[in-house]
Amino acid sequence: MEADVGSRYEIPRTAEFLRARAYTRVALQFPDEMLKDAPAVARALRRELSSGGGGVRVFVMADTAYNSCCVDEVGASHIDAQCVVHYGHACMSPTSNLPAFFVLGKAPLDVHACASSMLECSRKGNKRILVLYGLEYAYALDDLRRTFEESCKSKSCNPEVQYADVLCSVMSPSSSTADENDHPQSSGASCHVDLSIKSDVPTYLNNRCSMECPSSTHKYNLGGVTWNISAEEKMEDYLIFWIGQDNSAFANIVLTFNKCEIVRYDAIKSQLSTDFSHLMKVLRRRYYLVEKAKDANIIGILVGTLGVAGYLHVIEQLKEVIRAAGKKSYTLVMGRPNSAKLANFPECEVFVYVSCAQTALLDSKDFLAPVITPFEAVLAFSRGREWTGEYLLDFKDLITSEKQEVTVATEEARFSFIKGAYVEDNCTQESMEQSETSLTLAEVTEKALSIQNQNNDAVLYRGRAMSSIDYLKARSYRGLTGDYEGPAPDSILVGRTGRAAGYNDEKTQSAQ
Repeated sequence: MEADVGSRYEIPRTAEFLRARAYTRVALQFPDEMLKDAPAVARALRRELSSGGGGVRVFVMADTAYNSCCVDEVGASHIDAQCVVHYGHACMSPTSNLPAFFVLGKAPLDVHACASSMLECSRKGNKRILVLYGLEYAYALDDLRRTFEESCKSKSCNPEVQYADVLCSVMSPSSSTADENDHPQSSGASCHVDLSIKSDVPTYLNNRCSMECPSSTHKYNLGGVTWNISAEEKMEDYLIFWIGQDNSAFANIVLTFNKCEIVRYDAIKSQLSTDFSHLMKVLRRRYYLVEKAKDANIIGILVGTLGVAGYLHVIEQLKEVIRAAGKKSYTLVMGRPNSAKLANFPECEVFVYVSCAQTALLDSKDFLAPVITPFEAVLAFSRGREWTGEYLLDFKDLITSEKQEVTVATEEARFSFIKGAYVEDNCTQESMEQSETSLTLAEVTEKALSIQNQNNDAVLYRGRAMSSIDYLKARSYRGLTGDYEGPAPDSILVGRTGRAAGYNDEKTQSAQ
């Protein structure tokens, strides 16, 4: 048992890393499915570290503040940890303050069956094969490459196959957040992309290259793996061969490269799958949510991470985009969102969820208001922008170092596909003037009277509220106030005293 834990959780390699960095307080982060092995892993790691001198305290973190795929810097800060050892599936989102060491795990993989499936795909088409995989299969990549080459030699064929590499096993915050205010970086499908309101979607999607790569190649980072392609080639020229399960990482691949031919190899069933119609339905629903968000006036920005580098930049840029569209935004921090939490904010007509790429897509069917991604918010709130089919899930791909350029909204009405009619967006110029100049007493009174005389049903149910104040004024119940106009209450009576298990009067009666 101990030998199996040491091999599967890479205890010697982890101990070597901790000794080399001289860490004395280490947090071990486990997902729910691995939590049963946490005591054995902690004991084995303490035993391995004690043989080299000891002095290292190890803490186990179980319930993460947000998502288990992200490094929980908030939980680690509660114990003053110097480093986080992350076990299991990881999104490889850059950290803000703490270094992280990743133990990806080892899921079983039949390399011979997988190599045979790859050879079968190469015979059916004439495209180059790009092998992407879940990080839990990264350990078997060398065996797979060797087995596939032997199979090609025996079959007298030479298909072109490219294998993605693991992005990193050690992550330092200095490499991901240095000079973030001046030169924001990205570790998603692109590095640095300008997201000004006037930018074009195909422009920054076609420029998804790493600034560290030469101009002759494009570098892609997605789902914890990285690969390069020639500048003359496009991703549509490749057949993507995915090894792993139909999970959030695979959905990220399918939605991002929705124009590519994709084949998934199920490592559990050892069979190929090419039917991804359910994910294409997800893409169509996301387009519907974008159209619905265009008609919203009050936007809630949900903070789904406090550790991923760059999240504050994206929140500020979203505020600028929403303000430029003449809408009102509120920033909400509530941990993992659910229908009960979001129901506390009925005035918000749409929510923008800022989180890592693999948890960005929330199924909002049970929510009172739709939940969209930052990329979808930019599409919805930037006037004149059209969706060409390209899709981004990593919010770091939207970071720009330049200040958002606020443009005055045009007075031309737009057609709403949700309402089936032409609608006029709120005047941005009016909101800007109100923020720049103070209102006189007459203007304030006039505005208050106009809000008071509005039809409450139109404000509450037809999306006429321009802010949470308008929504609150239209409600019949506005909370407890000091101005009570109802009938006088009855005389005050003294109630029972004591505990519910036995009040004082009950004890007196029992004693008698």
